[in-house]
Amino acid sequence: MSNGIEIRAAHFPGRAPIEAYGNGGFRFADMSHRGSLLCIPSGIYGWDPAVFAEIDGPSLERVIAEAAEVSLLLVGTGDRLQPLPAALRAMIREAGISVEVMSTGAAVRTYNVLLAEERAVAAAFIAVE
Repeated sequence: MSNGIEIRAAHFPGRAPIEAYGNGGFRFADMSHRGSLLCIPSGIYGWDPAVFAEIDGPSLERVIAEAAEVSLLLVGTGDRLQPLPAALRAMIREAGISVEVMSTGAAVRTYNVLLAEERAVAAAFIAVE
């Protein structure tokens, strides 16, 4: 606890649509988070990568750990679409998860639609200004 603010591993235990994004963060479930976000079946978590180049295998370990409940991973790469390195694509596919890469805005919109359809989707969003 710092200055009366409790820091938790998950911001929200479960799934929730993303209500807004931008200004370096996200709004969901009547909460806000500054920084990148990882949305998986067990909850919505703050995510360490701040820029696309920081996405690596260890940053996606939580997704892989929940692979049995995830059929598709959306990766929001920031303001613009960037290709996911072949090694990361292979790691995700080896876990039995399909992956789609797009800008963060497109990924948020797609995530919300798939979540509303109750699809087995996870998402990794790089925050945008």
